[in-house]
Amino acid sequence: MNPNQTSFELGDVLNEAEELTEAGIEEEPEGCICREDRPKHRETSVRPLVDAYFAWIADPDLTLGMDKSSKLYKAIQYSRNQEAFLRVFLTDGAIPLDNNDAERSIRTFCVGKHNWHVSATKAGARASGMLYSITETAKANGLKPYEYLTYVFEQFLLHANDEVSSYISGLVPWSGTIPDSCRKLNT
Repeated sequence: MNPNQTSFELGDVLNEAEELTEAGIEEEPEGCICREDRPKHRETSVRPLVDAYFAWIADPDLTLGMDKSSKLYKAIQYSRNQEAFLRVFLTDGAIPLDNNDAERSIRTFCVGKHNWHVSATKAGARASGMLYSITETAKANGLKPYEYLTYVFEQFLLHANDEVSSYISGLVPWSGTIPDSCRKLNT
């Protein structure tokens, strides 16, 4: 494979990825598209770019002579093998175009872990991970983490002697039974 050709084609892919991102921008305040309308928008603006990308990587000559241990080769193979799953966002408006929200939500954890260095035990690390997961899920559902966790722990104490734990389904962050005092004000 000609290295210059690979660079050129890789540059084309990066340009197409940028076009894909720009074409798929849906969360801008002025141009917000509701979840139900996103598949229609994606069908006209994003699908042609996705189709072109998968047609490009389907070409067997693309990886001909490429080092199979290279990251580029592995990325191309991953895209080829996961195509069906990578296309799901085109038909499901609930799936975002990128994972920026997820990455943003774990940023505080990643910054904090440098301060902790290590947990004393595996159980401590597991507990820390669970607590961060619950906290970030609460934030994603419009809850105030401190108030929400206080409420959850109070409910655990109230139901400590219950034999049935069915009350837990009302404690999940997306439950409609969470008190308003745990919710962030919409401004």
